[in-house]
Amino acid sequence: MTGSGDQLLGMISALANPHRLRIVATLSVMGRTYVSQLAREIGISRPLLHLHLRKLEDAGLVTSQLEVSPDGKALNFFEVAPFAIVLTPAAIAEAVPSLTATARNSDS
Repeated sequence: MTGSGDQLLGMISALANPHRLRIVATLSVMGRTYVSQLAREIGISRPLLHLHLRKLEDAGLVTSQLEVSPDGKALNFFEVAPFAIVLTPAAIAEAVPSLTATARNSDS
């Protein structure tokens, strides 16, 4: 992965949660699916799933698309975005100079 330090930090932060790792793994196997089906598959509530999906989407790890089913029901479909994270000392050294002041001073 080549990108900014903030982008790298955002991706690592988004993946530093077991629920989010399960979401990415499940979507990579299932492919594109809607929230209710994903929540059932993972075994978490839809509100909690939405919270984690938002974090993953903000980091660029998943994408969503709102669609209307033939019966008029709105369905939000998610899928894994193509990404690769190469985490080596050299990659970290390359990314650190581009960290913003906020990211450099953050403990979270």
